[in-house]
Amino acid sequence: MSSPTPDEPPRLRTGTLTTADISFFVVSAAAPLTVMAGVAPIALVLGGIGAPAGYLLAGITLAIFAVGFTTMSRHVRSGGAFYAYIAQGLGTPLGIAAALVAMVGYNGMEIGVYGLLGSATNDTAHALWGADPPWLPIALAGLLVIWYGGYRSIDFGAKVLGILLVAETGILVLLAGGVLIEGGANGLSLASFAPGNVLVPGTAAVLAFAFSAFTGFESTVIYRREARDPARTIPRATYIAVGFLGLFYAFVVWTVIQAFGDDRVVEAAAGDTGGLFFAAITTYVGSWAADLMHVFIVTSIIASLLAFHNAINRYCLALAEEGVLPAALGRIHPRHRSPYVAGLAQTALGAAVVLGFAAAGADPYTQLLLWVNTPGMLGLMALMLLAALAVVRYFRRVPHQEGALRTLVAPGTAAVLLAVVIWLVASKVELFTGASPTVNAVLVAVVPAVLVLGLVLAHRLRRTRPETYARFAAEPTTEGEAEPCPHPTSSSSTAASATPS
Repeated sequence: MSSPTPDEPPRLRTGTLTTADISFFVVSAAAPLTVMAGVAPIALVLGGIGAPAGYLLAGITLAIFAVGFTTMSRHVRSGGAFYAYIAQGLGTPLGIAAALVAMVGYNGMEIGVYGLLGSATNDTAHALWGADPPWLPIALAGLLVIWYGGYRSIDFGAKVLGILLVAETGILVLLAGGVLIEGGANGLSLASFAPGNVLVPGTAAVLAFAFSAFTGFESTVIYRREARDPARTIPRATYIAVGFLGLFYAFVVWTVIQAFGDDRVVEAAAGDTGGLFFAAITTYVGSWAADLMHVFIVTSIIASLLAFHNAINRYCLALAEEGVLPAALGRIHPRHRSPYVAGLAQTALGAAVVLGFAAAGADPYTQLLLWVNTPGMLGLMALMLLAALAVVRYFRRVPHQEGALRTLVAPGTAAVLLAVVIWLVASKVELFTGASPTVNAVLVAVVPAVLVLGLVLAHRLRRTRPETYARFAAEPTTEGEAEPCPHPTSSSSTAASATPS
């Protein structure tokens, strides 16, 4: 682990995170218990008993994406992740636009969840004690807790997330074990994976929901500078995260289907969407386990918030070092070695949004969560699509020894599949929001609008601060330094070459 000398500014704590630590961060961001108990029943209503296959298909698609994504991570070492890859592959203007989309996307995914925290905590208090606490104080308290978690050292956050992740996955394993031991309602069946139950009209909607359950897995590369042996750690953590989530989601949804039976589960899910998992665990394990599930849903949300908070802080740090954001956001705490100023700024932004929605009398779930999260989810999907295209373009113009499977076939296939998924989500956005057509149109338009704004800002940066523009997403040489790496811009040739690291 490197330490700065007295004359050097503090840096991130390098060589700290193991493969397991990074996996905890990215799997926690997906909030497995929350998306299973809260979203999987809707997928069952829409897609029937073939829903588990939808989660497998989503996992396979993202595993294909991960092939090119992790290959790119060996050649582009910037902490900027998505935007750096896109800048190197598709040009500086799109890279700067992608940076803006990343900030909007990750902030949207986090800030909206504070509404869910308030709503879910209220539900838990009501279920366990008959209490009805207001959501706003809970959300504001959550902001302070998450700020403190991000303020502390990264290994502190990894330990906290490890504990919380074991709790939320453990309760789902307990549910699955109870169902398997009892043999389900009518015996165990694999009908969920039969083509006739998978290839149904509702499968497209299931895929849209399934992809939303993987959000955050791609953030492994953000922790590159803090990882031990990042060339090995980052790819391993990425594959572990996407592989675990895909298999785990499919398995859990399948066991819940067995709990009610192939012939009754859709009716049960439609009759009590929010209570399906609680009913199953009460029947097969006991009411005490249902009480634990209520509590662990709240801790699952907290874990997701902390994971996204840490990712946003490191994006802010990278962009401050680029000179795109104010330099103050790049300050590192001398003791905890965390980007603490970025954490303060992100917490202040979250508080402003939460208070704004509360002042408007908005519902914490149907409006704060869904309206803020939906553009965030679409933004991160758009970044994955652009990153896949960037991988193909980058390796077409840079000398390398990687095979065509990693540099062309996998990322090209992923780009096509991701484009289809984005279209599915955008075309069925009303399933996510339950809002009016006008509101849905605005939510879908956010990401294209941010991309256009980013391109305008890139043009302005090139004109007013050409040195900053030229060094954007440059490859690091040593900690805190960067050298320009030839990547295409709108005014330069794309035939330039670079030496991969």
